[in-house]
Amino acid sequence: MAKESISASISVADENQIAKVVLMPGDPLRAKYVAEHFLENPVCFNTVRNMLGYTGTYKGKKISVMGHGMGIPSLGIYATELYTQFGVDAIIRIGSAGGLTDDVDLGDVVVAMGASTNSNYGNAYGIPGTFAPTCTYSMLKDCMDSAEENGIKTKVGQVYSSDFFYYPQAGLNEKLRDMGIYAVEMECAGLYWTAMANHKKALGLLTISDHIFSGKAMSAEDRQNSFHDMMKLALETAWKTID
Repeated sequence: MAKESISASISVADENQIAKVVLMPGDPLRAKYVAEHFLENPVCFNTVRNMLGYTGTYKGKKISVMGHGMGIPSLGIYATELYTQFGVDAIIRIGSAGGLTDDVDLGDVVVAMGASTNSNYGNAYGIPGTFAPTCTYSMLKDCMDSAEENGIKTKVGQVYSSDFFYYPQAGLNEKLRDMGIYAVEMECAGLYWTAMANHKKALGLLTISDHIFSGKAMSAEDRQNSFHDMMKLALETAWKTID
């Protein structure tokens, strides 16, 4: 049966087209790439606003992949609707991030155990103090098991989800590096808050696409096409998450 989300951001011919576990890159073209290169018999279920979504199978299990756009507000719309209107149980963000510490380099996979942030998004939940967003432990364990089984090296720890790509004040990145935060990105905190609030599961996997202090950077094409370790790890984790 056809279904459209309340915000009209997701429109599917059959509400059962979307799997229980969804991989979500920011770039919808990366979603297309994952579907075409990693899933068997992928079918496009969403084209609204060109936020492409696909469902296929991986090692016999149904998995979806869909873009979420840039920033916590954009991700918040798609994640909330997938969790609450389309029966999704778990979301794995597969994104790029800027490296901060000296022990991460281009192409490294960072697993976001927790996400510090300058976003006020979490204030809407009405919890006094700081509502600390973290991933789902069972997914983190599945991810670590999958990384070991597939020989994929990872860094596990804190990332920083910023509402700013161009932060207007100097010194922030130096402070984050001093605190041991591996990388800066723009969505994980929002995903974790949304999952926690809706009693769902979430995990963030990030490939270092540029390094804030060394100045190294991948091209746009590299960012879209060369994140194979992260994609493989996400799919293996998703496969374990599905009952």
